[in-house]
Amino acid sequence: MNRRDFNRHAMGALGALGAIAAFPLPHVLQSRPRVNGRRLLANLLGLAEFGKTAQRGTSRVAYSDADLQGRSFVMDLMRAAKLEPRIDEAGNIVGRRPGRNASLPPLALGSHIDTVPEGGNYDGVVGSLGAIEVAHTLADGGVTTRHPLEVIIFQNEEGGLVGSRALVGDLAASELDAVSRSGKTIREGIRFIGGDPDRLAAGQRRPGGIAAYLELHIEQGGTLEAEGINIGVVEGIVGIKWWELTFQGFANHAGTTPMNQRQDALLAAARFIQMVNRLMTSVPGRQVGTVGRIQAFPGAPNVIPGKVICSLELRDLDAAKIDKLYEAIASEAHDIARASGTTVAFEEIHVNTPALTDERIRGLIAASAEDLGLTVKTMPSGAGHDAQAMARIGPVGMIFIPSVGGISHSPKELSRPEDLENGANVLLRTLLKLDRAPWIQP
Repeated sequence: MNRRDFNRHAMGALGALGAIAAFPLPHVLQSRPRVNGRRLLANLLGLAEFGKTAQRGTSRVAYSDADLQGRSFVMDLMRAAKLEPRIDEAGNIVGRRPGRNASLPPLALGSHIDTVPEGGNYDGVVGSLGAIEVAHTLADGGVTTRHPLEVIIFQNEEGGLVGSRALVGDLAASELDAVSRSGKTIREGIRFIGGDPDRLAAGQRRPGGIAAYLELHIEQGGTLEAEGINIGVVEGIVGIKWWELTFQGFANHAGTTPMNQRQDALLAAARFIQMVNRLMTSVPGRQVGTVGRIQAFPGAPNVIPGKVICSLELRDLDAAKIDKLYEAIASEAHDIARASGTTVAFEEIHVNTPALTDERIRGLIAASAEDLGLTVKTMPSGAGHDAQAMARIGPVGMIFIPSVGGISHSPKELSRPEDLENGANVLLRTLLKLDRAPWIQP
């Protein structure tokens, strides 16, 4: 389905889904809770206007004008959902509604609305607007949860979980001077969106500061669609480690230096890339390794590259496995460097630790989906998410919905209206079950 066909389908679905709003919500919530799919889809299309590209995708990178406009739109949606929004010290948007027991820690829902450059309209947005729709449905039905309810829209997820890591106290002061995709430093960006980078500690949440956190998200892969499964129950979010490598050789004249006398840093880097692929595919499991960026210096056609800087990223659910793979890669990298007359140095530049979701919450998600007649599959997340940071302060659960073609971080990113509604309904039912779960009470 292309974007034009989707929009035609989506707008037709608005009318078809309108009957949902006609149900007497208090009665529905007592038996089979249902979100307003028409409203959710309309909100998604509305947010897509901020940063819209010629390819019908979105460039709403963190700390950009489009990001600021989208955040204002989302805060208006929160107010309509009877949430009280505020911007915390890190620049996250927190919409809160009191619960019946003010002494209990909040149940939190959320995701992000920032995108990669030339990205799509679903990554992060589905979870953010799905969470607001859940809150709106509860408000429409006059339902107050036992716990306070918070909907959190984290800032700059695409830049390395900046907002959620700041919330849990995992953002190093040195990171504030890093330059974001907007051209602003993280420090400047936080100020731009209304936060206070000098007071991050005042907004930090400690372990136990939430009762639990739930996040709805598109799969960003093709498993659910290929297998015809409605809902993915995420078992864990992979750990991610990034390194920057520097191969140092000797820049020399490309015409006068014999092949057997060269210290070609780019040749060493090319062999390194092949080696990473070989090692990652030789080990059983779901681990992945990527060299996604490479730059040769001085970068002239008639000069042998004397220096190459490239990246290495490793992902797996097991942190120990990531470290073991890295050790093997580093050992072979040094062998490659010696054989080519170069040297290699590794610098670790980013770490996201693996985060397993709570087994009890996984059970509630599966039960909620089955209550609605939906099929489920337990699966890992190969991408990083804000839930990864939130797992440091409380139990977390994640719900996946299918991505058409497994496409993400692209204007062609797409999830069908019925899948959006299914995911939000599972999120709603899981929240209500979690609010009543005896093990979540103090």
